Amino acid sequence: MASTISRKTNHFRYFYRSLSYSRLQRCSSPLPSSHLNDAVQFRRPLALLLQSVLPRGLGVQSLTLYQRCLFSTTTPNTNAGNEASKVGEEANTGKEEKSGESNQKQSDSGKSVRGGPVSWLSFILLLATGLGIIFYYDTKKRKHIEDIYTASKEVKEGPAVGKAAIGGPFNLINHQGKRVTEKDFLGKWTLLYFGFTHCPDICPDELIKLAAAIDKIKKKAGLEIVPVFISVDPERDTVEQVAEYVKEFHPKLIGLTGDPDEIRSVARAYRVYYMKTAEEDSDYLVDHSIVMYLMSPDMQFVKFFGKNNDVDSLTDGIIEEIKNYKK
Repeated sequence: MASTISRKTNHFRYFYRSLSYSRLQRCSSPLPSSHLNDAVQFRRPLALLLQSVLPRGLGVQSLTLYQRCLFSTTTPNTNAGNEASKVGEEANTGKEEKSGESNQKQSDSGKSVRGGPVSWLSFILLLATGLGIIFYYDTKKRKHIEDIYTASKEVKEGPAVGKAAIGGPFNLINHQGKRVTEKDFLGKWTLLYFGFTHCPDICPDELIKLAAAIDKIKKKAGLEIVPVFISVDPERDTVEQVAEYVKEFHPKLIGLTGDPDEIRSVARAYRVYYMKTAEEDSDYLVDHSIVMYLMSPDMQFVKFFGKNNDVDSLTDGIIEEIKNYKK
């Protein structure tokens, strides 16, 4: 009886070893879900059978080895599922990020640039305003000069037309500190120029031209012309300042200044435009008409000469006007 049980035990041992070996070879590849369910259902009765036949230590160890092999097949499927879900989430996240970036680009493309201190719209409005102001004052200045030129032409058309409304009485202070009026210049041909002593270039150039012309007129025609400089900057052009200024151009050049009301009055009488520009503390410029006025011995306006005249044309023009002048 004992030998029979021993033989059967050996048969079951060999059968279980061969079955365990074949299961271990299949552990490397994942089982389908249907095979996994069959294996789980088959495990319980097989374990009971083996525990009743095999020795306790051998059966339990083999059964434990088989269970580990069997249930390790679920790990690849689980890991594969987790990896697939992660890949899907990353793909969705990438799509959402790309979609968000494209939406952000579209929204940014429709907005104006506001990163700088001045937007494009503000810059354009500022530029348009500046150009408008420049155009307005330039037009006003040209119109004023055209009025003077028209008045100068009207003088030559005869007594019926009347005289130009340029010139008139004034009361100013000369560079020696004496009060003078227009009556002090009666009986002499006078050449007036309006400017200011802080002028950087135009006034010096015009006064140099004026001084050269009167010297040339005297040499060429023997005519005496009185050069006069009238300041349009009464705040800075004091008597001392004007005195230092006029002596740099000609010894016979007379400088006149006065208070703001007196300067405003004489400028209005001679149709002279002047205005402060770029004011910063006491340092500023004065924009003004660049015109020389030829006045007759009775201090009546005869003709004006603009910046476009050089020394020769100014000399010849004054000589011609004096020769053709009729009271």
